[in-house]
Amino acid sequence: MFLTDFERTAIGLSLKVGIAAVLVTLPVALVLAWLLSRHQFRGKSLLASLIHLPLVMPPVVIGYVLLLTFGRQSPLGQWLDSVGLSFSFNWKGAVLASAVVALPLMVRALRTGFDVIDPKLELAARTLGASRMRTFRTITLPLLAPSVGSGLLLGFSRALGEFGATITFVANIPGQTQTIPLAIFQSLELPNGEWQALRLCVVSIAICFFAVGLSEYWQKVQRER
Repeated sequence: MFLTDFERTAIGLSLKVGIAAVLVTLPVALVLAWLLSRHQFRGKSLLASLIHLPLVMPPVVIGYVLLLTFGRQSPLGQWLDSVGLSFSFNWKGAVLASAVVALPLMVRALRTGFDVIDPKLELAARTLGASRMRTFRTITLPLLAPSVGSGLLLGFSRALGEFGATITFVANIPGQTQTIPLAIFQSLELPNGEWQALRLCVVSIAICFFAVGLSEYWQKVQRER
């Protein structure tokens, strides 16, 4: 399939943003899933609600909240800009927006994984002298591998399709923040841009189909192991 430079740039940026978003989100999702699955504490329901809020909130609202929090006019945004970490109008902001909307799906997948692991296996390892870190690395993490893979691929697919939060937070800048959904939006506003939008739609569907298929295959392999 012939792709223009405009389309290749949008596809490359989408892959870059999606991969970066899930890699940044994974440690946070692991900790949150572990807390929700293995611990009882005051405010647990509130924490779970906050984590899953991006699933039901309008993406534009998410983008506006990010703009108020991390924009250059906010105190936090000004401080981050002074230390060389600016999220405004660049791909890092697109990563942040994608990470926020991907987090709930990753936490749900990982929490399900933690729920099905028998805590007695971890307790047995601890009684035999293994540290918490070694127990997690040698017992918990291998058993959690199917959920980790599913969470990464689901989060990546969600990040790939993010539109509202990204365009509200970091605008639609070719080569900087213009991912596939934003490129499709721009193409539909151009005369005779339907074919360009269609090509990008086909590429987006193909990438997501591959990610979902890979997730199913990963879970199958891990179950057989």
